[in-house]
Amino acid sequence: MSALKDQLRLYLVTDTQLCATLGVVQTVRRAVAGGVTMVQLRDKTATSAQRTELAFALKAVLQGTGVALVINDDVAAAVAADVDGAHIGQGDISAAQARAQLRPNKILGLSCETAQTVQAADPALVDYLGLGPVFGTTTKTDHAHPTGFDGLAQLVALSPLPNVAIGGLKSKHISGVLGSGADGMAVVSAICGQTDPEVASRAFDPLKPEQRL
Repeated sequence: MSALKDQLRLYLVTDTQLCATLGVVQTVRRAVAGGVTMVQLRDKTATSAQRTELAFALKAVLQGTGVALVINDDVAAAVAADVDGAHIGQGDISAAQARAQLRPNKILGLSCETAQTVQAADPALVDYLGLGPVFGTTTKTDHAHPTGFDGLAQLVALSPLPNVAIGGLKSKHISGVLGSGADGMAVVSAICGQTDPEVASRAFDPLKPEQRL
């Protein structure tokens, strides 16, 4: 459990459009050099075959780093590329369906926006929760009403699983995330699309796993 919490500390969600200048693969390579501890491949406009192809390229970059790779909303691609796992939302296939497709040792993450969905998460099926959105974000326009840090703390208190705060988060929000009790924070534009993803990632140094909550 503690190993997964460490992996969730600085969780990068990729955005193909924001990463257009450097590309997703180079962005991830540099971000991991700067301290990113987990990567979620998210590309809502790609085909499953395209996600699978990109996942293989990211696996090559991440080999030997200890950084886990999961794919958003495409369990089939996660299985085909044999990555570390998948991440699903409330509107995707059920956790039971996702778990049935994944090998038992694979990671399954679930986004939760309300107290009800957090409490309904089954630890027998799901390994970690994405909690939020803490703030509104332009990288995901169909998100629920933002929770703010007070709402995040409430969700964290209910969470039976390791968890990562999501939604509009930047390095200036580190203290708020840590204060909520969350195990880590997910970022998109704070790293994707930045001139130097390695430098951008180092702005999150207080999240390094050796600094326990």
